[in-house]
Amino acid sequence: MEESEVVVIGAGQAGLSSAYFLRRLGFEPVVLDAAEGPGGAWRHRSPTLTMDKVHGIFDLPGLRRPPDTAGRRPAAEVVPGYYADYEREQGLEVLRPVTVASVRRGPGGRLVVGTDAGEWAAGAVVNATGTWTRPYWPYYPGAAGFRGRALHYASYRGPAEFAGRHVAVVGGGASAMHVLSETAGVAATTAWFTRRPPLFRDDFDEDARREVVAKVDERVRAGLPPQSVVGVTGLPYTTVVREALAKGALDRLPMFDRITEHGVALNDGRAVEADTIIWATGFRSALDHLAPLRLREPGGGIMVDGTQVVKEPALQLVGYGPSASTIGANRAGRTAARNVRDHLATTQARPAA
Repeated sequence: MEESEVVVIGAGQAGLSSAYFLRRLGFEPVVLDAAEGPGGAWRHRSPTLTMDKVHGIFDLPGLRRPPDTAGRRPAAEVVPGYYADYEREQGLEVLRPVTVASVRRGPGGRLVVGTDAGEWAAGAVVNATGTWTRPYWPYYPGAAGFRGRALHYASYRGPAEFAGRHVAVVGGGASAMHVLSETAGVAATTAWFTRRPPLFRDDFDEDARREVVAKVDERVRAGLPPQSVVGVTGLPYTTVVREALAKGALDRLPMFDRITEHGVALNDGRAVEADTIIWATGFRSALDHLAPLRLREPGGGIMVDGTQVVKEPALQLVGYGPSASTIGANRAGRTAARNVRDHLATTQARPAA
């Protein structure tokens, strides 16, 4: 078993940010990442998601993105390239591919991180595993009998394969906007379904960002599952939203009641033909490896104070709750690093940096 003061699990934006601030405080964290290379979830995005369509990529601390990273290049190339440069420039050694199977309590208040590459015993763990590996598929009656194709946005690779098809897009967030902006005019028909009428807004300034963080933070402090960021912010008029509007693709229908063999049925008796359903229904936090710690509250979430888990002070959650988007990830990395310093200073008599 390896020994380390701090282990960071995940090397997306939140994980790299945490590692950066930990090093600023004098730590040398062990960074574990399950992917084959740098880039976090961006490695897996559709090649049609180009940089001019991306809303809200924030620079990592200590290294600005090169000015030529905008435009028509795929985000799945640009962002991983930037992350690779960041790891190299900052001297961060990321061990990959390493899959974390469990985190459990060990002797002396340490946490034991079990992986397919061995075990690490750490005085503190920063968990930054994100959501991409946990796509959310809601259940609807009749799904088993559907004769068409169903896929989640995580598997979406562009509109070409849907040419001439009847596509139903489910979801009210940025992923749905991306799909609708591309499939409209390529598919024979495109129908859009959401549970609530969408709220579009063009005033997503710094005050609005702080409002988002505060509202999501309120939920996780209460031990409730994090709320969708779009549920708080509404949809800003991004490039993909404007493209979808221009194509007439944002004629929203209320959520259907059930799925039929050849489409979906609404509760008012209407039937909509579909041979493809694209579930742009978001993701859930990838936290199964933390199950041995028994952190869940009765409300279903994990109670977090800032980034520190209330039931386990040796554990920081970044990329969870208010830091699940790029809006709060860098701030969360700084907070997590300071919390680690303070925790280790009290439990291991480590001098504060």
